[in-house]
Amino acid sequence: MGLADLSGLAYPWDTLTPYAERARAHPRGVVDLSIGTPVDPTPAVVRDALAAASDAHGYPTTHGTPALREAVSAWFARRRGVPGLDPDAVLPTVGSKELVGLLPSLLRLGPGDVVVHPRTAYPTYDVGARLAGATPLATDDVDTWAGRDDVRLVWVNSPSNPTGRVLDAAHLARVVAAAREIGAVVASDECYAELAWTEPFTTTGVPSLLDPAVCGGSHDGLLVTYSLSKQSSMAGYRAAFVAGDAALVADLLATRKHLGMIVPAPVQAAMVAALSDDAHVAAQRDVYARRREVLVDALTGAGLVIDHSEAGLYLWTRPADEAAGDCWLTVSALADRGILVGPGAFYGTEGTGHVRVALTATDERVHEAAARLSGGLPLA
Repeated sequence: MGLADLSGLAYPWDTLTPYAERARAHPRGVVDLSIGTPVDPTPAVVRDALAAASDAHGYPTTHGTPALREAVSAWFARRRGVPGLDPDAVLPTVGSKELVGLLPSLLRLGPGDVVVHPRTAYPTYDVGARLAGATPLATDDVDTWAGRDDVRLVWVNSPSNPTGRVLDAAHLARVVAAAREIGAVVASDECYAELAWTEPFTTTGVPSLLDPAVCGGSHDGLLVTYSLSKQSSMAGYRAAFVAGDAALVADLLATRKHLGMIVPAPVQAAMVAALSDDAHVAAQRDVYARRREVLVDALTGAGLVIDHSEAGLYLWTRPADEAAGDCWLTVSALADRGILVGPGAFYGTEGTGHVRVALTATDERVHEAAARLSGGLPLA
C-alpha cells in the first residue's frame, strides 16, 4: 500500500499572501497574528541542557532515553492527572505535526478505512487520512460514527486549534467507550493543555485522554500527542512525544526505527529539562495571559465577538453581525490596519465566519494591534 499523491492539494496559507503584503505595507509595520509561532526566548534551563548534551557523537535511540521517558511519565502524573504511565509507552517525535500527519499511515490504514477528526480543525488531520488513502470524516457528533466498523482512528483535539474549545472528561469518556466498541484507536492532540484561561479548567486542568476518569484506568487503544513548542517556546527544537497504549507505541517504535525517525540526542536532553521545570511554563503562561487580555479587550471593543477560546494560543473571533460573517472580509479589514490573522476557512466549512487571532506576538506588537483597533473595525 503506497502513500496517496497530495501534490495537487494546495497549501492553504499560500492564499493569505496578498493580505500579508497589504498588512506589511502599513506605515508602522505588520502585526502578524496569523501563525502561532512563539516569539519569546527559549528558557535558559532548556538551552543549558541542550548545550551540555551537544557532544552527541553517537546515534540516539528512537525510543528516547530512559531519562526522557521517565520525565514524560512524571510530567503526566504531576501536570495532567495521569498516574502510573509506563515509560515504555512513551515515544519522542520530531514535533507533533509529523505524528498527526503520519499516524494513519503508521497504523497501516488505507482504502476503506475511516479517520474521524473534529469538524473545525487543523487541516493536517484531514491530510494525514488522505495521505494514507483512508477517508476523513469531519464531525463532532459521536453518534455519527459510533457502531461503524469502518472507523479505525478517531482524533480529538482538546484544547482545540483553532477554536480553543476544551472537551470535558464526560465527552472524552464517551468517545473512548464508542471507539472501544468498534476497535478503533483514539488519538488526542493535547498540545495546548498547559494554557487554560477559563474555569473550571484553570483550577482543575484540561482533562487528558489518559486520565482515569476518562479511560477507566486503561490506556488500551489510546494515544496522546504533546508538544513543547508552546509551553516552553521550543518550536525550533521540534520536541514532542506520543504516549498511551504500550502495544501501539511499540508498533510505532518498530516502524520508526526502520525509517530513522529519531529525535536528536541534544533535543532529548533539552526535553528532560523542560518537562522537569514547571517554573518557566508558569512564567510563559503569565506572558500569554497578559497579551490575551489586551487582545480580548481590543477585539471586543472593535465590535468583534470571541467564541470558545477557553484555552490555547488563539482567539476564535467573528463579527457581531452574523450577516457580515465572511472570514475574508474580516481578514481584509484587519489587513488594512496592518494586522494579519488566520482565515477560519482554513479549518473547515464551520469556520468560514471566524478568524483565528494568535497570542504569539511581542508585547509591543500586541499593544500596537490594540491601538489600531481602537476606532472599531468597519467590515464593508
